[in-house]
This record gives sequence, C-alpha cells and structure tokens, in this order.
Amino acid sequence: MISFTETCRVSFRAIVSNKMRSGLAMLGIVIGVGAVIAMLALGAGATVQIKSVMSSMGSNLLVIRPGTVTSGGIRIGAGSVPSLTLDDAKAIKAECPSVEEILAQFNGSAQIVYGNQNWSTQVAGVTVGVFVVNDWKLTSGRPFTDQDMRSATKVAILGSTVARELFGYSDPVGEIIRIKKIPFQVIGVLESKGESSWGRDQDDIVMVPVTTAQKRLFGMPRPNMVSSITVKVKSEDLMAVAQEEVTLLLRQRHKITSFQDDDFTVRNMAQAMEAAQQSTKVMSLLLGSIASVSLLVGGIGIMNVMLVSVTERTREIGIRMAVGATSKDIMLQFLVESGMLSMTGGFAGVLFGTILSRILSGAFEWQTVVLPGSIALAFGFSALVGIVFGLYPAYKASLLNPIEALRYE
Repeated sequence: MISFTETCRVSFRAIVSNKMRSGLAMLGIVIGVGAVIAMLALGAGATVQIKSVMSSMGSNLLVIRPGTVTSGGIRIGAGSVPSLTLDDAKAIKAECPSVEEILAQFNGSAQIVYGNQNWSTQVAGVTVGVFVVNDWKLTSGRPFTDQDMRSATKVAILGSTVARELFGYSDPVGEIIRIKKIPFQVIGVLESKGESSWGRDQDDIVMVPVTTAQKRLFGMPRPNMVSSITVKVKSEDLMAVAQEEVTLLLRQRHKITSFQDDDFTVRNMAQAMEAAQQSTKVMSLLLGSIASVSLLVGGIGIMNVMLVSVTERTREIGIRMAVGATSKDIMLQFLVESGMLSMTGGFAGVLFGTILSRILSGAFEWQTVVLPGSIALAFGFSALVGIVFGLYPAYKASLLNPIEALRYE
C-alpha cells in the first residue's frame, strides 16, 4: 500500500500539472465560500449595529407614548392621542418602587437665531432626569434644575451641532439666542454623540425645560401634555415588574375600566432588544443558507471536473495499478485531490469573502463584521463539500480494471 505522504505528493502534482482544470474546479468553491462569509458578515454587522443602538438607548428603559386606543372599531396608532401629562410622569416616579428616574418630553421644531446666524432644529422640552435616563453629559455649563422647571425659565442647552453652527468653536454659555423670536440664555452644551445608526444627527438638538416648551414655545391641545415619558428602571431584572406598575398606575390615573383598551403604549426596550437580536439571527441564517447554495454548486463543479479527470487519466490509473497500487490507493488519491482543490478554494474564498464584505460595507455604508466562527464554518463546509462530491469520482476510479485501463487510448 502506498504511503499517505506519497499519495498527497502525487495528488498535488496532478493538480499543478493541469492549472486550468484545477482553477475551474475551485472557482465554484471560491465564490461559494466568499458569498457565505460576506452574507454572514452582513448579518453580524446588523447585529452589532442593533446592539449599539440599544446600548446607547439603554436596555433598562420603558418608553411610554400616547395613543393605541380603539375608536369606532379602528385602533389608533401610538402618539395620535394626547393622553400623557407631566403629572403622569411625576406620579410614575413617586409611586412606582421599581423606577429610578423619569424623562418627560414635549417636542417641536423651531428656527434658532444668534446674531446673523440661524439654524432650524428639533427643540425638546425635557425634565431634569434627561441626563440620568439618556446618559448624556455636558462639555460646559450646567444642567437644568427643579427651579427651572417650576418657573418655566427661558434657558437652553445646545447640542454640539447647533453650538457649532451658531457660535463656531467659541463657548456659547451665557450668550442669548432666540427661539421663535423669544430670547433664551444658553446654560450648557451637550457632549457630542454623533450620528445614530439610522443616520440622524443626535447632536442637532436644543433642549429647554419641559414647562418652558409647554407654556412659552408650543401650543398644547391638552393642558400639561407631554409627547412621551421614558422610564429608567432600577435594574433589568425589574423590567417586567416596572412595566406592570406603570401600566396599572396610568390606567388608574386615566380612569380606564377593565373593558377599555389603554390610551397609551408602553414599550419594553429589553424585549425590543431581544426581538431585534432574534430577527438578525434569522436574517443571518437565511443569508448564509442562500449563499450556501453556491457552495453546493461548487461541489457539483468539482465532481464533474474530477469525473473528466478520471476519464482522461484512465491509462495513468492502469499503470499505477500495474505497478502495485490497490483500489484503495486510487480511491484515496482522487479523494485527496478533491479535498486539496476544495480546501485551496476555501482558503481563496475566505480572502475573497473578506474583501467582498469590505466592498459591500463601503458601497452601502453598512457595517460588516467577519467573525472567526463564520470563517471556520465556511472553510470546514467547503472541505466537507469537496470530499463528499469527490467520493463518486474516486469510487469510479477505484473500480477500473487495470488491463482495460492500460488498453484505454
């Protein structure tokens, strides 16, 4: 019996001696492995982006929005009914033991003017809990105080984009800006947070006390109304408890009977994160499965090329058998050749897939992450495909009759 080392040497020489045929055999594997890695990189990138978004928002948050009521058999979407008030937010903080802090917001948009500079942006009326709930920090100035809220003080904190557009790179703290022609004193500048994963500039914002936004800037369809309430729960373990506490309290405050639907929506960010991660896992699985089809096509390509190779090398097989090679030796030789082709194609496919994922990332501005696990999976699958699809040609070669093979022209 011929040694395995000798079999590998003969197989390598056979591959190198016919570069065109070997290249065509590997092409399908290269494309298949590259496609699998690129698709899995897209899925992993989506997972990372979603985790980043959720982490920046916080997973121990409950977001409460007005709406979701039934009117005439039609369910109205969240935010369409002004059902939340600042008093609701205060009650949640005071009466729900699982709640650490609350942020009530009343949002609008306005033209901001300083001297001969102006900028249109979002104006958010917020409560003092904004820095705890959103984990925001100031680069200069001071935060809002309870006195600012009680007095509806005309003070503002600028996002870094607004500060740069109006003041360049000078410190705006203490300067007077105009919001809807009303003078406001700048008391602080937010630390830059950059763009969100969906492309919104998080620094393009001006914050004022929520009472100031309600009474001085924007008209309210209902007294003391707020756009949303964000609740920071003391720990993730208490999310379900906090959600139940908040829901029961609001139903009680809004005098909602057991036969009526809520006039508000409570969104659990921990559940939203879990659902989003599950969705990306399914997406990654689907993308990888679709790309794996090309790997199977590559395996069929190897099988066809190896069958042609068996036919072309029939006389060579006969000579090897005549000088002592057994059927097992012949079968092993062709299996090794098939394995070498698929593994070489797999290695090239890893490089191709890594480059392709970077190209896709740049072209579509979508983060891609090439994980070591996806490389190992694609490479291992390519080797398996090569061996499985090489079995039939190898078996066919091992069945050749030496005498008939020597006569083959």
